[in-house]
Amino acid sequence: MIDIIANRYAEALFQLSEEENITKEIYNELHSVLDIVKNNKDLDNVLKSPLVAKAEKVQLIETLFNNKINNNLKNFLKILVEKGRISSLKSIELTFKQLLNDRDNIIEGTVISAIPLTSEKVKELEEKLSKKYNKNVTLENKVDKSILGGVLIRLGNTQIDGSVKTRLDNIKEQLSQVIS
Repeated sequence: MIDIIANRYAEALFQLSEEENITKEIYNELHSVLDIVKNNKDLDNVLKSPLVAKAEKVQLIETLFNNKINNNLKNFLKILVEKGRISSLKSIELTFKQLLNDRDNIIEGTVISAIPLTSEKVKELEEKLSKKYNKNVTLENKVDKSILGGVLIRLGNTQIDGSVKTRLDNIKEQLSQVIS
């Protein structure tokens, strides 16, 4: 239920941002606000506490973010507080980012390797995958020594597994079927 609600709020903010042609600015500010809230546990607790009056929370947002973020975003945060939806801020940010990526024809993914890949290798993978999927692919490199070698690529719900671990597991499975 929260995801549906977060989606609606994110879509409303996205449409407003698109109308004013400030979508990337709003996303960057939303991301910054989320970082501030996440890194300040006292602020997070106050905003989510049912014991603190909504009017006090709205005033806190006004004081903290006045002239620091776009007024549309500041007013949006106030609405979230007034409607008791401030706890959905992370989901709203994720949905907003997905809407922005869809608009810009971008797919974000992860490439997992046993050792860190050079930026040139990551760029090369991005270019090949961009051609394959006809979208702009951006990859983040994560290291997981358990895959032994090769790479594992995750793009949304798609997974391309070229890891040595998977190949060895497949050989092991084939051998166990032959033996039994």
